[in-house]
Amino acid sequence: MNAPNRGKASYNMKQELIETFKKLYGDGGDIRIFFAPGRVNLIGEHTDYNGGHVFPCALNMGTYMIIRKREDRVLNFYSENRKELGIITSGLDQLYYTEQAGWTNYPKGVLWAMKRDGYEISSGMDVFVYGNIPGGAGLSSSASLEVVIALAVKELFGFTDLSLIDLAKLCQYAENHYNGVNCGIMDQFTVAVGRKNNCIFLNTNDLTYQYVPLDLSDAKIVVTNSKVKHNLAESGYNRRRSECEEALKELQEVVDISGFGDFSKELFEANATAIKDPSLLRRARHAVYENLRTIEAVNALSEGNLVKFGILMNDSHRSLRDDYQVSCEEIDRLVELAWEHPGVIGSRITGGGFGGCTVSIVKQDFVDSFTHHVGKGYQESFGHDPEFYVIET
Repeated sequence: MNAPNRGKASYNMKQELIETFKKLYGDGGDIRIFFAPGRVNLIGEHTDYNGGHVFPCALNMGTYMIIRKREDRVLNFYSENRKELGIITSGLDQLYYTEQAGWTNYPKGVLWAMKRDGYEISSGMDVFVYGNIPGGAGLSSSASLEVVIALAVKELFGFTDLSLIDLAKLCQYAENHYNGVNCGIMDQFTVAVGRKNNCIFLNTNDLTYQYVPLDLSDAKIVVTNSKVKHNLAESGYNRRRSECEEALKELQEVVDISGFGDFSKELFEANATAIKDPSLLRRARHAVYENLRTIEAVNALSEGNLVKFGILMNDSHRSLRDDYQVSCEEIDRLVELAWEHPGVIGSRITGGGFGGCTVSIVKQDFVDSFTHHVGKGYQESFGHDPEFYVIET
């Protein structure tokens, strides 16, 4: 199985997926299986398209793709997660976005981006997908799907000059220009180069990065799914990016910077009056301070100071709630419930926002009581249960 630096599925699971593929499409040919993980971001939210730092880690949950070349130009897509849709058929000459294409717009977008860059995909494919990342939860199910098709096509068609970082860039381009989500590079980059038991400290301005061992001692990462679905193309995500671009232009009239990641606290405060709109000022303040928080948090983790790391996570949530305004009532309630529970080191919204998940660092002995307390409080507030995932990276 081809997976970038990730743990592998059991032999039995891989064989079961391959057998299901054969029942669906028939036996024979060069059938291959690939995997790409999801990701969770510990801190550094909405900084990746603002020239700042992020600190995500890849998950052991992800997307499996079984794939085989065809002799014609037909593209067949099937998702085990969306069985009711059956096989969705398209073709290499039909690489354009349509609402009817649904989830297949993600792999088709990657094929479109590869062809745009001159990589000749000479034949169609039979594609089978199974993912265990909850969709719409902010754990990069779409980026995982994009990267796994990119990995598969690279191997199937011998595009040996494409590095994992090249694939991440192609996938980001596809999401921006084919699917219409103006995301930064973090999700695709993390999915492509994630390494087991490590976070990635990534400077999105120049794509320099380092692996940081994720040593939480006696604590665990717990992701809580609000079950509030978000569609970033239809939410305020794109609007936040355009607001940041507008604020940056106003700042660049008075100070020589390329992005929000160039600011110190002092430099930003000295020039903040250049931003006339109060809403734009709040967006810019988050972008600057979140970048500085992320740098400080990575230093704290490297020094083994989890308490400080947790405080910075909490501050990140307040900024995302109040300045960037990408949270929602359900997410804020999950975070409040986490903050009031003993054994919680830090908790915040993670992902693009407008629903999705929170990420919490919880002392191991308190994980069970944490899920009980948060689950009970959330049920009482909204009438349905959240889902909890104790994360392995």
